[in-house]
Amino acid sequence: MNIQQLREAGVQYVRILWTDHANLIRAKAAHLSLLDAGLPDGVGIAAAQLALPVMADVVVPGAGLGPVGEVRLVPDWDTLTVLPYAPAQAQVLGDLRLGAGPWDCCPRAFLREQIRAAAQFGLTVNAAFENEFFLLRRDNGSYTPADTTVFAHTSGFNRHARFMLDLSAALEAQGLQPEFYYPEAGPGQQELSVRYSDALQAADQQITFRETARGVAEAHGLVASFLPKPFEGVAGSGCHLNLSLWRDGANAMADPHHPTGISREGQHFLAGVLFHLPALCALSVPSHNSYHRLRPHFWAGAYTAWGYENREAALRVSRAGHACSRFELKTSDASANPYLALGALIAAGLDGIEQQRPLPAEAVGDPALMSEEARRASGIELLPQSLHEAVTALERNTVLLDALGEARSRAYLAVRRAEWTALKDLNLPEELQLLAERY
Repeated sequence: MNIQQLREAGVQYVRILWTDHANLIRAKAAHLSLLDAGLPDGVGIAAAQLALPVMADVVVPGAGLGPVGEVRLVPDWDTLTVLPYAPAQAQVLGDLRLGAGPWDCCPRAFLREQIRAAAQFGLTVNAAFENEFFLLRRDNGSYTPADTTVFAHTSGFNRHARFMLDLSAALEAQGLQPEFYYPEAGPGQQELSVRYSDALQAADQQITFRETARGVAEAHGLVASFLPKPFEGVAGSGCHLNLSLWRDGANAMADPHHPTGISREGQHFLAGVLFHLPALCALSVPSHNSYHRLRPHFWAGAYTAWGYENREAALRVSRAGHACSRFELKTSDASANPYLALGALIAAGLDGIEQQRPLPAEAVGDPALMSEEARRASGIELLPQSLHEAVTALERNTVLLDALGEARSRAYLAVRRAEWTALKDLNLPEELQLLAERY
């Protein structure tokens, strides 16, 4: 797509998007008249934008970012799309650059670094983000579910048929391929999966999915909220992160001759993810609200366990025939910056390969129903039960901190510490009121 095509489509403004450490999707819009040369130097934004928490536009202390300093938000024109839900507007994803290269805090740059690290092992990564979200109504200053249907009930299909058709069409118009849809278990909760892609495009698609769901919902007088746990006593929303490793066009995780169905390299990768998972939680389930959901018996993956089709295991492995085809990280939700979560997941797995970490035995049931002694013998541990615990685990994890880099680690940890301090005493209705439309 070029400038002439944008003019023919009636576009007047192009939003240049970035995603901050709190996983708020932000943008600066350029009028079409400014784009003839393609904005090779991008637009300026304050470096302190990567030190803003979810609660308010206030720079957190300790992030190493303040009122002095500017970086360039440079469009990646390969990601340009016209917005089906916003008249006369388009969007393009941006890279944060400083001088001639990527800025140390740029989330997209971090994922690219981990993709290159995988390539050093001869591996390429495919991924997909599998979203659950709630459709809400604004009701006299509060939020209420858009329906009260139960899991996969056909009345839920009927209630939101027009919304889902519009959402699917809008996603397809932007290059995403919807796959499976059904109403989820919570009131007003939906799940729509999209086809996998290479790692960077998968993370880009996650940004587009969230933006599109929110935009189409707004047109229907609804709010699409990706808040992990909006209501007590009902299901929360995950965003399962699906991943597979490939080498020379073949699935590098599969070994139909091994009892597990997983290749030796795939076993090491999974073992690395399990080993680093307590720290990885600070990046994959990184909001205070996430930990209302991350509980045993909630199918959220609350233990460091893996299993075939085990929905209580943090790593749920899928088969194609007798061999592993992919796995999904269930300990993941849409409050996570997708570039940081996926990049850190790759870094954890690659460390498992490098260290040749052994894969523990498969968990064939609910780890919460095992005795403490049996869990300990199987190397299964309860994951952090608060953002504070997850951040503490990340602060102690040199592998993930080294992968993130000093500047990014410092800013990210400062944002999450500030969020924990500010939000830890809020009850669930107060969190919903504050965060429903931020995620």
